Amino acid sequence: MKKQILAVDDSKAIRFLLQTVLGKSYQVITVPDGCSAMHWLSRRNFPHLIIADPQLPDLENWELIQQLSSSGIYKNIPVMVLSGLSAEETEEAKKHRKIHKKEVIRNVESLDFHISAGE
Repeated sequence: MKKQILAVDDSKAIRFLLQTVLGKSYQVITVPDGCSAMHWLSRRNFPHLIIADPQLPDLENWELIQQLSSSGIYKNIPVMVLSGLSAEETEEAKKHRKIHKKEVIRNVESLDFHISAGE
């Protein structure tokens, strides 16, 4: 069975890219916002990795990541932050951010997946 990754990003293009690039080796579940991510997790889903944009439209900056790290049940799941923005960039800049496919793959593959989902 493929290891499972939850990808949280408000950009449909980024979600598609993650699904396409990582879907060959991993089972990738994509959701568009923090509330959808928390809903999916609340149904007792335990991915091996969460890739999240820290600037989601429905949560304050980093709120999803803070909720996960403070949760007893999800705090051991690694979270990879995926953002092409600095805090000062505008919404227009966000539309044109670039994610380098090889860098994403290299970063995901370098993570230690030896933890058991649900620990």
